Amino acid sequence: MADWADNIDAGDYGKSTRSFAGMQIDPLVFWPTALISLAVIVYSVLAPEQSAKLFGDVRAWSTNTFDWFLMSAGNLLLLFCVVVALSPLGKIRLGGKGAKPDYSRMSWFSMLFGAGMGIGLVFYGVSEPVSHFTSAMAGGPAAPLGGAAGNAGAARDLAMAATIFDWALHPWAIFAVAGLAMALFAYDFGMPFSMRSAFYPLIGKAAWGRTGDGIEILAVFATIFGLASSLGIGAQQAMAGVTFLYAIPSSPLSILALIVIMAFITFLSVRGGIDRGIRILSEANMVMAVVLVLFIMVTGPALALLGDLARNTFLYLWHLPALSNPVGREDQGFYRDWSVFYWAWWISWAPFVGTFMARISLGRTVREFIAGAMIAPSLLGIIWLTVFGDASIAAIVSGQAADLSSASLETQLFVLLKSLPLAQITSFAAVVLILVFFVTGWDSGTLVIDTMTSGGRTDTPLRQKVFWLLAVGGIGVVLLLSGGLNSLQAGAIATGLPLALILLAMCAGTLKGLLAIHRRQ
Repeated sequence: MADWADNIDAGDYGKSTRSFAGMQIDPLVFWPTALISLAVIVYSVLAPEQSAKLFGDVRAWSTNTFDWFLMSAGNLLLLFCVVVALSPLGKIRLGGKGAKPDYSRMSWFSMLFGAGMGIGLVFYGVSEPVSHFTSAMAGGPAAPLGGAAGNAGAARDLAMAATIFDWALHPWAIFAVAGLAMALFAYDFGMPFSMRSAFYPLIGKAAWGRTGDGIEILAVFATIFGLASSLGIGAQQAMAGVTFLYAIPSSPLSILALIVIMAFITFLSVRGGIDRGIRILSEANMVMAVVLVLFIMVTGPALALLGDLARNTFLYLWHLPALSNPVGREDQGFYRDWSVFYWAWWISWAPFVGTFMARISLGRTVREFIAGAMIAPSLLGIIWLTVFGDASIAAIVSGQAADLSSASLETQLFVLLKSLPLAQITSFAAVVLILVFFVTGWDSGTLVIDTMTSGGRTDTPLRQKVFWLLAVGGIGVVLLLSGGLNSLQAGAIATGLPLALILLAMCAGTLKGLLAIHRRQ
């Protein structure tokens, strides 16, 4: 085996935690993250217009200047996953040959999907295809691949291919790289559940020092802001559904009341742990999502949607090279405002989703992990986007929901459901779906932030998890009600650039780890 793997020395990492208010924290990660987050929140609340402009400029600078790098990084991460899965390294079992999975495939996949981007797919599943269809019909640089001006059929094809591109293989490959690295070094080398563990084969004990602390601070910061912004858009959409169903006006007080109720449910989930909390809710939500998709298909043009499923998959793969091209793009508006923006957002989510993936993936082979973390959710995403995207575009073209394209983002799902039978029932199911994704994302994010700020520990007291539950929720509430969600989102995206470099380096560390195990076996 390689020298680094013969005598792994984690130094004092994980042992140097300090007691604070009954919690065990890593002060070199906890305090810098807390102070930076607090400073951003105070600035956003006290100077909302100035902060919005600053963070907006940071976001624009990141995506416009480094668009080629972010897209290239996504391509390389996807290529890494495919090559590793198809190579002999894919046979390696996380945790050793005798390791057994803790969860069934159904439970495992449900939790992967729920923690990944379930709430985002519900929010954008109607709005993004509609937006791309509208821009493709108009043509120009804001349309995917230049659009197809005046041609509804070609515009639909481009809209669906572009939407699937933003939500399928690339983002899940980004998550899978982070998850595989942490799972490998935790289960096979006895290292902490931490991004820094993957750097041990590259820089040795420096991974436990200031360099590792910097990686961890960046990861926690990205997780807090990425998660809080997602909770914000989830709360907006859930409130839109409640308003649609019960005519309760959307106001700061009603949104706050909804979040307080969800906080209590999330607390019960956190208290129940992964087995009695996230797992049960994720399985229930997966069943509900499948039922809702089947209902849309049955009550809509079922045969057409089945045909669209095959067609959209083909169109996605056909346009994949052009859509993932990092240079010389003529559709700069679409490329930067959608794809590059998403890539930065997905990369900022990688520490959170990857850590949670690692926590629940003991006993999976590397090939099974990549298939479950990348291919399976991509297929489910294609199904979801096809059903809701094509149904929305068909409703607009036929005139059934002519106001769909002009509706606000958070209400578009309910405008679509209103045009179909049993709108009250399906809208209620959609609200429940959003809220459960809300809870599972909040819960899993809480567990991950807790682990990263406590020296990689997974046995912290309940009060410590509750602290992070309230902290993340509080950040989301304060900035949602003060109009600062754009600041949150821009803050998360700004971390995408350095995190892309970290993920690429993690590929090298992971490869060294896999090769060491392969040589040993």
